[in-house]
Amino acid sequence: MPTYEYACKACEHTWEEFQSIKSEPTKKCPECGKNKAERLISAGGGIIFKGSGFYQTDYRSESYRKGASADKKARESASSGDSSGSSDSSSTSGSAKSSDS
Repeated sequence: MPTYEYACKACEHTWEEFQSIKSEPTKKCPECGKNKAERLISAGGGIIFKGSGFYQTDYRSESYRKGASADKKARESASSGDSSGSSDSSSTSGSAKSSDS
């Protein structure tokens, strides 16, 4: 059941009410007792996806996905070139350490 926001036109009192969707809107103000209350239009709570399986990128556009996959391929090819260079530097530093000992 949703929560609705109300405002009284007579005394300008505002409040929230937890009501069924099918119930009639409240007309009587709980503050002044006059039948001048009206339901306000609000933004609502929105949809919140919780749990495994919901990711921000699930509903991206096709052009975004193509650009992201191209970036991923470029990073993978760059990292594969760096990994051979980084292993050389680690072996050099490793041999320098062994010679110092």
